[in-house]
Amino acid sequence: MTNPAIICVAITGSVPTKADNPAVPVTIAEQVESTHAAFEAGASIAHCHVRDDEGKPTSDPERFAKLKEGIEAHCPGMIVQLSTGGRSGAGRDRGGMLPLAPDMASLSVGSNNFPTRVYENDPALVQWLASEMRKYGVKPEIEAFDLSHIFQAKLMQERGELEGTPYVQFVMGVKNAMPVDRRVFDFYVETVHRLFGEDAPWCAAGIGRHQADLNEWAAEAGGHLRTGLEDNIRLDRDTLAPSNAALVKRAVDIVEKAGRSVASPAEAREILGLRSAA
Repeated sequence: MTNPAIICVAITGSVPTKADNPAVPVTIAEQVESTHAAFEAGASIAHCHVRDDEGKPTSDPERFAKLKEGIEAHCPGMIVQLSTGGRSGAGRDRGGMLPLAPDMASLSVGSNNFPTRVYENDPALVQWLASEMRKYGVKPEIEAFDLSHIFQAKLMQERGELEGTPYVQFVMGVKNAMPVDRRVFDFYVETVHRLFGEDAPWCAAGIGRHQADLNEWAAEAGGHLRTGLEDNIRLDRDTLAPSNAALVKRAVDIVEKAGRSVASPAEAREILGLRSAA
């Protein structure tokens, strides 16, 4: 297997704090520095959230603009993927950063349970977010927390709400949502290929202690990998991850052990059908 594997680093998220792990980057400057180190370690996509002055999640477009500018300046060619997730805002505020025209943005196409709440993604909001992404030339990453979300992406593609081949990411290990199960994972891969074609790219993310497991499964099955402090703050049960770069380095080792190369930013853009970096 020689096809390059894309590594996405989810640098901050909405949940982890410095009390959980001092390495979690919160300010814009910290996030840019952490992303740069992860970029040098082998990540070609930065999945981005922003926090307010109190460290709480927000969808503030101005903060996203500063983060995007910093990453583009210090990580040439890196794919910037902004989050439209529901932990950072409500309603159309979740898409307020899309006019910044990042390379990519996350798109959850259905609702599901989270540890302490319902992660609500009503159809009207999903359709609006997708339309904004089309308007500004932003490629969605479909966040599949459930099998139905993969089929919903197919329906949206058929209706013209998603352009081209959707890039689907399986999210496994969120409490009260899809657990980490190898047979389910294999069926997800089979379903993506059946619905979108054998060459359709896909990614997988494991939450918490399952991050390395999903990295290994994806690398072995020809998919792409997500790592980072958003999803997991530890290297192992007893060791906090010292940085996003450390988690990326572990993902690089997993990719190479699977006999694959790590995709450069230019290769990642080609695989995902994105425009070349400016």
